Amino acid sequence: MKPQKISIVGCGRVGTALAVFLSKAGYEIAGVASRTLFSAEKTVKAVLAQGSSEEIKIYSSPAESAMAGDIVFITTPDHLVSSVCSDISADNSVKIADKTIFHCSGALSSCILSPAADKGANTGSIHPLQSFAPYTPGQKSPFVGINVSVEGNEKALTIGKSLIHDLGSNYFTIPTEAKTLYHAAAVVASNYLVTLENFALKLLKEADIPENKGYEILEPLIQGTLTNIKNRGSVAALTGPVARGDAQIVEKHIRDIDEKLPEFSKLYRIMGQYTLRLAEKREELDQVSVEALTEVFHGSG
Repeated sequence: MKPQKISIVGCGRVGTALAVFLSKAGYEIAGVASRTLFSAEKTVKAVLAQGSSEEIKIYSSPAESAMAGDIVFITTPDHLVSSVCSDISADNSVKIADKTIFHCSGALSSCILSPAADKGANTGSIHPLQSFAPYTPGQKSPFVGINVSVEGNEKALTIGKSLIHDLGSNYFTIPTEAKTLYHAAAVVASNYLVTLENFALKLLKEADIPENKGYEILEPLIQGTLTNIKNRGSVAALTGPVARGDAQIVEKHIRDIDEKLPEFSKLYRIMGQYTLRLAEKREELDQVSVEALTEVFHGSG
């Protein structure tokens, strides 16, 4: 067993995954608390079902759960992190100065935990760059091989790096003040990518290719593009009519999108404008092509 005990406050997908796989890594899950007894019981059952023999207590309040652990994870929805931390910090029965408190929000920094920090706790945030599905018995760890950000005070960073390593993940640190931009980057890379691929699938559907077949068609192109970005960088990876300066093709795209999928017209134009800026960095487009594409993207629609 690792020397430090873990408490989980918030037994959703991330909280449950942390409880199960930190237990597998040798940590004692000393206590859990959640908004409903049902979710807390599910998390305890998940930990015990994978072979743990430890006794895990379910507490009725975050403060009681926090008392049981040396390391406290607040894995509630973002809008509850501050109030949960305040509740824990306000309870004089919790020796807060002896503890390290993390939350797992991508958008919030460790500053949201200031009530605990003011009382001497080590505070930080640990954010796995991963989408978590509901835990199923026997599943592989969603932490293995992924990248996890960590920020906070010096001791929280040290403890956080150790936890991340023990989960089989790769850690990287970010400045506390950069947390919002970091999260925005994750949203663009993941959530907005889904929106763009939905756009592409809608276009294929208008071309009489059903969505289930459409993804099958696009997947090698998507994977190949991601590989090129990884190997060559985003500027060098850019291909297509904008990179070639082919304003006539782009104009045809816009004409058909305006007619068939007008709700996507603005998105196509905006993406095109920024793609043109990217293409200009390659210094391969002549000024006539740049001006022609600029005019097309800024046209009415």
